[in-house]
Amino acid sequence: MADLSVRLSEIELKLRKLISLKNQLIEKNSELVRQNEELQLKIEILQEENTELKDKINKTTIVNALGNEKEIENSRQLIKALVKEIDQCVAILNAEQ
Repeated sequence: MADLSVRLSEIELKLRKLISLKNQLIEKNSELVRQNEELQLKIEILQEENTELKDKINKTTIVNALGNEKEIENSRQLIKALVKEIDQCVAILNAEQ
């Protein structure tokens, strides 16, 4: 009978350890679920920021490209004006000869 009591005590002790371990695992699981939700939220925020920054880069690239086109067009007009002035000078020199 004493042997049976010892075995029951051992089983009860093991059962208490298992229950304690189960409770620890439940707490750990809850913590991991909470961390996962926080990380998912951070991912969403970072993806939104990434999209906004890509849009900003695209807009800046377009603005820079348009600015360069305007500078190129202004340079072309300046060159045309200079060529026209040179042609006029050449015409005056040819007329004097």
